[in-house]
Amino acid sequence: MKNSFLNNPDGKNTVIKQKILSLCINEGKYSIAELSKETGTSIPTVTKLVSELIEEGYIEDLGKIGTSGGRKPSIYGLRASAGYFVGTDVGRNTVSLAVSDFKGSIIDYQDDIPFTLESTEQSMDELCRLLRKYIRKLGIGEDSVLAYGVNLTGRINHITGYSFSYFMGEDKPLATMLEGRLNAPVYIENDSRAMAYGEYICGVAGNEKDMLFINVSWGLGMGMVLDGKLHYGKSGFSGEIGHFPLLDNDIICQCGKIGCLETGASGLALHRLLMDKLREGKASILSGKFASGEEITLDDILDALTEEDVLTIETLEEIGSTLGRAIAGLINIFNPELVVVGGRLSVAEEYLMLPIKSAINKHSLNLVSKDTVIKFSKLGKKAGPIGACMLSRSHILGLL
Repeated sequence: MKNSFLNNPDGKNTVIKQKILSLCINEGKYSIAELSKETGTSIPTVTKLVSELIEEGYIEDLGKIGTSGGRKPSIYGLRASAGYFVGTDVGRNTVSLAVSDFKGSIIDYQDDIPFTLESTEQSMDELCRLLRKYIRKLGIGEDSVLAYGVNLTGRINHITGYSFSYFMGEDKPLATMLEGRLNAPVYIENDSRAMAYGEYICGVAGNEKDMLFINVSWGLGMGMVLDGKLHYGKSGFSGEIGHFPLLDNDIICQCGKIGCLETGASGLALHRLLMDKLREGKASILSGKFASGEEITLDDILDALTEEDVLTIETLEEIGSTLGRAIAGLINIFNPELVVVGGRLSVAEEYLMLPIKSAINKHSLNLVSKDTVIKFSKLGKKAGPIGACMLSRSHILGLL
C-alpha cells in the first residue's frame, strides 16, 4: 500500500481516484454509471480507474443491484481492510490512541497510556516506539498503516508540519521527523481542532455546517467548523479562545499575558480557585487531604464533584459562568448552529451546563442565539484520537 497513488500523486487520474473514494466514503456504494456522472468522467475512464482501485485493494465489487428492468449493474464500495489510520492524542502525562479502518470505522481505542511529553528527541523516539508496539499488538503490519495523526497542544502549522510548542531542537518539521521514524505520512494537529473534527464526523453533529467545539481541559481551546470545513486562519493558529483577553483579574496566564480567559475558565482555573478556597478554610471533601499537605490533582477535584461536594460545585459554577460569557460572545460573532463543550471538565455535565446556559442567556443577543444548540461532546475522551484518525484519513484521501 505504501507505494500506491495515495502516497505518490500523479496528476489528473489521482484526483479522479480520490474523488471516487470520497464519494464512496460519503454514500457507501456506487455503480460505474453513477461514478461517471458524479465525477464528470467518461464511463471507459471510470471503468479503468475503478479496476485499478480494485487491483490496488482500495475498493471492492459489492455485487449487483436490482433495477426495474434490464441488466443489473455492479456496485462498488470501500474495502475496509485496504489500510489503517492511527490517531494519537498526546497529553501532559499520557497518550490516547485509536485506529480506524479504511471505511472509517474505529476498530480499537486505548486511553491514558503513560507517556511523558518533552521537547526532546528521546521523547519523540519513545512516542514512535509506543505507536509501533500498539499496532503490533493489534496484529496490524506497519506497511498497512496509511497515515498517522498526532495531536498536540499549542500552536501547530498543519501545512508545514511544525509544532511551535514541542520538538523545536532540529530545523525540521516535527511531522517530517516522525515520518522518518514511522515510515508513513504523519499529520500533526492542534488537539482542540482535532477533537472538533472527530466530534463533527463521528459525534453529536448532524447536518450542521457551522459548529464550535470548546475544549475545557487543563487549558482552554477551541476548534471551528465553518461552512462544513475546519477553520485554520491565515497561519493555522485560529481557535486560541483561552488567550482571549476577557478578564480583569491580573493573573498571569501560561502564555505570559495577563487576563486571558484560560485563567478563569479551565481546569487550571478550577484547581487554582478551589485551592484558594481551601486555604481560606472553607469546608470540602478535600479539606483533609489539603490539611495533610498531599497534592490535590484535577482528577481529585472531579472525583469530589461526583460525590456532590458543595465547595467544588460552587467553584465549578464560577468557571461555567465565565465560560458561558465567552461563549455568548462567540455566538454573537459566529451565529453557529451548534456549540459542543468537550474536554476533561465536560464530565461535570449539568453542573457546568447550567451556569454556561445562564450566562449565554444573559450576555448573548436573543435574535442571534435562539437557533444555537449547546451540547456536550458525545465522544468524550475519545474525541482527540478519533479526530486524529479521521483527519489523517481525510488528508490521505484528499478531502481537506
